[in-house]
Amino acid sequence: MAESQTLTGTLALSGRLDKALAEASALSRERVKALMADGAVTVDSTPATNPSAKAKAGSAFSITVPPAAEAEAQPQDIPIDIAFEDEHLIVVNKLAGMVVHPAAGNPDGTLVNALLHHCKGQLSGIGGVARPGIVHRIDKDTSGLLVVAKSTAAHEGLAAQFADHSIRRRYLAICGGHPNPASGTIRTRIGRSDSNRKKMAVLPDTSARGKHAITHYKILEKLNHCSLIECRLETGRTHQIRVHLGSIGHTLLGDPIYGRTPAKLRAVLKELGFTRQALHAASLGFDHPLTGEKVTLEAEIPADMRELIDQTARSDR
Repeated sequence: MAESQTLTGTLALSGRLDKALAEASALSRERVKALMADGAVTVDSTPATNPSAKAKAGSAFSITVPPAAEAEAQPQDIPIDIAFEDEHLIVVNKLAGMVVHPAAGNPDGTLVNALLHHCKGQLSGIGGVARPGIVHRIDKDTSGLLVVAKSTAAHEGLAAQFADHSIRRRYLAICGGHPNPASGTIRTRIGRSDSNRKKMAVLPDTSARGKHAITHYKILEKLNHCSLIECRLETGRTHQIRVHLGSIGHTLLGDPIYGRTPAKLRAVLKELGFTRQALHAASLGFDHPLTGEKVTLEAEIPADMRELIDQTARSDR
């Protein structure tokens, strides 16, 4: 069960107390006001309940933030593309633009909502009420294959394979430029960025933060100012391919966070309306956690990426 978090520090601003607390804690003013009303805020060891009270710079504050209550996901009749299914697990070919599970800003319309409807609620409970059956994730704007557990035994068996890196995953990506060498292995530590907490970044090898990450890549086709490449993952860190390709100077086309579209391709992406990272989970392989059978599945590259490949292949390289 999640625990409360206590934020402490000193006020940098004078003026309205709620504004000074919001600035010092990085919480919104409305959140600060609600916590003050709940008796969760002290200033100089004294309970603070009046948002409009005068703040004094240098005062010590403490804010107790309760854990967020996880909302239970609800079934929704949303079409999904099923690549494999039995009584233990299901593999879905996720469309780009679909969020995997409910979270802040995406309370419904997710893959989990669709699966709860399709599987009539029969999903593993290990992931909690908001993430039933979810063993791994792919980004909202990444398309491709994702395995979901229906039972506890399947969830535990799949999780063990992800933990020991025996899951076989192959991605197709379109990156800017032509990586040199044309094939190779990227080995780094990946962790949360110091400058932007919403981004991941390559960290120094000596860093105590982050986790080791390994991506094998090779060019499949050189295109006009870009390349179709294959990436095979040994590890599965958040945004791993996006961060790794960026670290060698060849970010994914259309990536809104890590990418910078080559100037000569901006018109092409605009013409095609291509606004997502060009990344597709094309192949997924694992040992069935109950039967031991080897399962290997393939998902064709989606139409928007195929169109981008065809368009950039027509011009001189």
